[in-house]
Amino acid sequence: MTHRSTTITRIFTKSGLVGEAYAGDEDAGLLEIDAIIHDELAPRILGQDASAIEKIWELCRPATWDILRDRRLGLVATASIDVTLWDLLGKAYNAPLWKLWGGYRSKVPVITIGGYYGSDMSIEEEVEYLLNEQFAGMKFKIGGLEPEEDAKRFKRARKVGGDNFRIAVDANQGYTVPQAIKFSHLVADDNLLWFEEPCIWQNDKKAMRDVRYVGNVAVTAGQTEFSAAGCRDLMETGSIDFCNFDSSWSGGPTEWRRAAAIATVYDVKMAHHEEPQVASHLLASIPHGTYLEFFHPKRDPIWHNMIANRPELKGGYMQLSDAPGLGWELNRDYINRYRIAERVTEAK
Repeated sequence: MTHRSTTITRIFTKSGLVGEAYAGDEDAGLLEIDAIIHDELAPRILGQDASAIEKIWELCRPATWDILRDRRLGLVATASIDVTLWDLLGKAYNAPLWKLWGGYRSKVPVITIGGYYGSDMSIEEEVEYLLNEQFAGMKFKIGGLEPEEDAKRFKRARKVGGDNFRIAVDANQGYTVPQAIKFSHLVADDNLLWFEEPCIWQNDKKAMRDVRYVGNVAVTAGQTEFSAAGCRDLMETGSIDFCNFDSSWSGGPTEWRRAAAIATVYDVKMAHHEEPQVASHLLASIPHGTYLEFFHPKRDPIWHNMIANRPELKGGYMQLSDAPGLGWELNRDYINRYRIAERVTEAK
């Protein structure tokens, strides 16, 4: 990966409070998202009560209705508004979002994403590095080789990490059902945390259910769903144990929290696809929240460089602060260095 991008949104109020957040990682659609925010959403929401988040979310909904446009662009634009309003609300109440949303815990366990094919580190070197960096575990990439070869790679990571180092695997929809079941059986005694998106996309709900039951393995999915209803379908069909719904790809924390509420009925645990700047608060707020995930510094320089007060990991956990809203202080020098566009829309 040579590029990483995001959209930073600021919302100003008459009282003087300012909400600020970033969301998404859409290289190709970045300027389209910017245009949707300013040309379609801003005219609808300017002048509204900033605390009426559900109302504003509904006002943003038409941005997802154009069937000739990638629906995710409208969802990321909506998420940009939604998460910024939540930051604003937290500041208004002088409370961090993890407390405002439920306050179940003040720290979250953290895993990173690794095990890539063609990495410049060996599997053993990478796991040693992650242990030294205080990660609780990793999400290990598979699905590009035959199950037997991927299982050997996984076992190498497990040998170095030890039993207490949590390792999930992510096939990125790379296996057939028989291949995914085969892999599950090959690592059955190796303390696998979860098997993420094991199967090729078509008929994936049934495929994941089959892998879950026949492979006797915990399955994770949800990041490619656009709505809480899509996550509900995964749960209702018995396809998943963990739901890694992405708030930035689905309209924001408002929609993620709906999915999390549904998950309690099905005894499904919640995760979050990337986006640690908001996922940390969401996962800490609920009893069934699990592992926060973020990339190595080279893979996600935005998280590691743009947040000036990013906490260090200790014993596999990230401690959340009591700063109001999201609580992040953005590095203005870093933003100014890499900014490609800036636009302001004011109320008339």
